[in-house]
Amino acid sequence: MVNLLKSQGDKFDFNDILIVPSTTTNIKSRYGDVFLSEELPLMTAPMDTVVNHKNASQFSNRGISVILPRTEIRDWNEYEKKISWINDNGYFVSLSMDMFEELNTLKDVQLPKKVLLDIANGHIFNKIIWKCKLIKHLDPTIEIMVGSIANPETYRTYAESGVVDYVRCGIGGGNGCLTTKNSGVGYPMGSLIYECRRIKEELKGKTFESRLPKIVADGGMKDYSDIIKALGLGADYVLLGSILNKALESAGDNYFLGIKISPKLAKFLFKRKFNVKKYFRGMSTKQAQKAMGKTKLKTSEGVIRYRPIEYTLNGWVENFEHYLRNAMSYTDNNKIHDFIGNINFCKITHFAYKRFDK
Repeated sequence: MVNLLKSQGDKFDFNDILIVPSTTTNIKSRYGDVFLSEELPLMTAPMDTVVNHKNASQFSNRGISVILPRTEIRDWNEYEKKISWINDNGYFVSLSMDMFEELNTLKDVQLPKKVLLDIANGHIFNKIIWKCKLIKHLDPTIEIMVGSIANPETYRTYAESGVVDYVRCGIGGGNGCLTTKNSGVGYPMGSLIYECRRIKEELKGKTFESRLPKIVADGGMKDYSDIIKALGLGADYVLLGSILNKALESAGDNYFLGIKISPKLAKFLFKRKFNVKKYFRGMSTKQAQKAMGKTKLKTSEGVIRYRPIEYTLNGWVENFEHYLRNAMSYTDNNKIHDFIGNINFCKITHFAYKRFDK
């Protein structure tokens, strides 16, 4: 049998499009007429150089949903204490397949109320969905996030299963990930979100409408406009790693002149305009694998970097809210759920992009 090569046609990323304003708008003020909820459509990436038990509340207090990395519950002796705290705060916790199997062998333990089944290849559907069904059987109220995926039809498959609450969309685009660069597998993020949203809208009205999973855009957001375009194209949430790592409050270790320093000293130096750097690594790097307790290490599909701290978390969130309000006012949307998946956009040339890429 001869397998014919199939092309999906041209797809687009965030730099390939611009949001088109409404012809006219009824919004008079981006602050008086545009309303944002306390919970922003943002999530922390489950990376140990972004978030941990020490700084999680700083993200949640600013309206960013927290997904704790696997390293947070690696020690089963402290599991009950940690999981009670995680559930009380409404955080997600990341579990590998092996960790879930180990957890399932423990008797009479409290289960996480929000679980990310953290597997690089979300297309291993049968294996993942079996675990999801088992989790829902143990407790139907548990919220489950799966992924990552790089095919819109995979979103449809998860949606039709009826046991998944969130789907992470994006493979290889993250600033700490090398999967697409080295394997050649992926899907441009703009098209992926847009097409998943079209499928979600198509499935509305079916018997499983109430169970349609939320779309979580995951991978490589470089600035405010990437996040805003992702929301406008249809992402219910945008997951952030690299951007949040560059905040003073992130969990990444602090370095000055190549020497590791305390968070207190980092804050002192940053406020005085010194060049303090953050340690950043992908969770598939060998260093991260060791931190998760693995003894048999796999080929790294991630990167390690030291990047200058650029802002405080409060400063970044204030700027994001300003630019999001701005985009909403241009498109005549005064509520965030009206803006999500409800923009008009145009594709642009490379030279058009260069015009405003300052």
